[in-house]
Amino acid sequence: MQANAPKLRKFAAMISLTNLSYYLGSRALYENASMHIKPGQKIGLIGLNGTGKSTLLRLIMGEYQLDGGTISKAGDVTIGFLNQDLLSYQTDDSILSVAMQAFERQNHLQKRIDGLLHEMEVNYRDELVDKLARAQDEFAALDGYTIQSKAEEILEGLGFSTDDLHRPLRLFSGGWRMRVMLAKLLLQKPSLLMLDEPTNHLDLPSIVWVEKYILNYEGAVIVVSHDREFLDNVVDSIVEVSGAKLNYYAGNYSFYLEEKALRNEIQQGAYENQQAKIRQTERFIERFKAKATKAKQAQSRVKMLEKMDRVDAVIDENARVNFRFNFSTQPGRHILHLDEVTKNYGEKKILTHTTARLERGDHVALIGANGRGKSTLLRIIAGTEPTTKGERRLGHNVSFSFYAQHQLESLNVEDNMLEELKSANPTKSESELRTVLGCFLFSGDDVFKKIKVLSGGEKSRVALAKVLLSQANFLLLDEPTNHLDMQSVNILIQALDQYEGTFVVVSHDRYFVSQIANKIWYIEDEQIKEYPGTYDEYEWWLEERKSNPVDTKPATPQPSNGKLAENGKPADKTGQNTSNGSLNGKKPVTANDEERKEWQRALKKATQQSEEFEQKIAGLEKQIKQLESEMASPIVVADGKKLQAKTADYQRLKTQLDSVQEQWEDAMLEAEELEKKLG
Repeated sequence: MQANAPKLRKFAAMISLTNLSYYLGSRALYENASMHIKPGQKIGLIGLNGTGKSTLLRLIMGEYQLDGGTISKAGDVTIGFLNQDLLSYQTDDSILSVAMQAFERQNHLQKRIDGLLHEMEVNYRDELVDKLARAQDEFAALDGYTIQSKAEEILEGLGFSTDDLHRPLRLFSGGWRMRVMLAKLLLQKPSLLMLDEPTNHLDLPSIVWVEKYILNYEGAVIVVSHDREFLDNVVDSIVEVSGAKLNYYAGNYSFYLEEKALRNEIQQGAYENQQAKIRQTERFIERFKAKATKAKQAQSRVKMLEKMDRVDAVIDENARVNFRFNFSTQPGRHILHLDEVTKNYGEKKILTHTTARLERGDHVALIGANGRGKSTLLRIIAGTEPTTKGERRLGHNVSFSFYAQHQLESLNVEDNMLEELKSANPTKSESELRTVLGCFLFSGDDVFKKIKVLSGGEKSRVALAKVLLSQANFLLLDEPTNHLDMQSVNILIQALDQYEGTFVVVSHDRYFVSQIANKIWYIEDEQIKEYPGTYDEYEWWLEERKSNPVDTKPATPQPSNGKLAENGKPADKTGQNTSNGSLNGKKPVTANDEERKEWQRALKKATQQSEEFEQKIAGLEKQIKQLESEMASPIVVADGKKLQAKTADYQRLKTQLDSVQEQWEDAMLEAEELEKKLG
């Protein structure tokens, strides 16, 4: 038995939550909930927003008082807690100094050693030599001579450059300060590390680094996250907060999905069987309660129903939505042109003479490390980024809506949620607006809450719903999944999947990106580069590129005609090099009089054609609108043959309209090119 003692201790719980109860007013966040945390265990804590995940972490920390039950901890347990409150921490100390605060004993010894050495310079005594030797021995035993290199390694792994390490913490944004706090916790190596939404403030390279670190971390970890892939890669068990209970699943997030589906199937079967038995028993009672010979049996069944442990029906938490996106105008084929765009912040170069194109229907994910200029590029596309050189040109009938965290400030704080959404789309009824708010987890009287009383996460959801209702045919979304739980992320995926317009999304959530993007953009060597495929395909290409950098060509956006000039630079439609430094990227053209006359004749013809196409488009749109009205008529709806004929006419006209619109765009583009040639 003695030999087995260490093994048994390894699997003993170091923290136990037993019959935990905690109430917010009359609402039970937890009621008789239990869980055990074992050494080295990696737990993903999941659940809908508002179910109490962050509260549970604070209960474990001892910050909140229990209403019932116990939390017991082994005597040697230490806990490190990364939470959103740390975003506000500021100091003039360098980030390296802040991270190294993790080494409390080593720092104390270093000061003692420095003091003893200074004292020995003026008053050398054998007693001081002995004290110095003891301090140095302990310092060495605690790896004091390597603590700075450890701190530098972790900070650089989290995305800081070597130059950043000596800059004051107060100069960094909240997200970067959070990384410093994470580095400090990792250096402390507590026996339990609790992380509350850490990926909200990390870019993709940093997320991958943290994943590897947690996998090799000797202590236990509890992480609250909506990032499915992160959970799949780092946790070995899932604890779901649901129904005021803590439900345990012995696997990662993918295992949880499969296991929960199986449990729900079993529970739903038991519920339906019990309901059938209840209905049968109630019929028996109703039929025989008045008969003297059966009254005793009927009464017995009444008592049986009263004592029965009722099986709950399965609540479907996988909300499904059906957004109806109504564009005020249909855009042309070309959505956006960026030509020779250059952007600097002082000496820091973000983009240099770069080119990009967006076509109708492009669903682009803009990914990469923080500091590369992703949010800056979104602002350039939106036309709100100052001091940008080059040309930004939106296509015909393009209307865009921009979602970013700072856009939350544009919400009218005196409006309630319904009023705020109504301002984005006055054509929607209250019922339709309630449905949209319900998709983002606002129900009942919640919709009458004023914006000013909402939390940051709730404001994010309202702003996101507002963008989706805006009737814009081009969306710009900067980190839309921050502050969303998994159900809300799933809703957003469905909404964007049904969206027929064009969008560019900045996100570090790999699962989200893999579900919504048909193209990947990234910024490399101060250029916008494109991978023309899904995120999963991009990851495969990236691995091939790393393993065989010589043979694997980088993915680069091609100009609309796919040509390159002789020096390999993007070329315009004539094949000319566009990198001559001019604002519009076009090389000055010289021509003789005969050529100019030819261009003038061609311009006149293209202008006439575009006007003719415009008239055709107006006529077709009028016919389509008339048909839509006729198809909604009760007489037509009731007559299957008439409705079928009208539907066929409608489809024919829509196809014809698309064709004429493309012809009009080509004529307009040709006219634009000729006007430029003519100067």
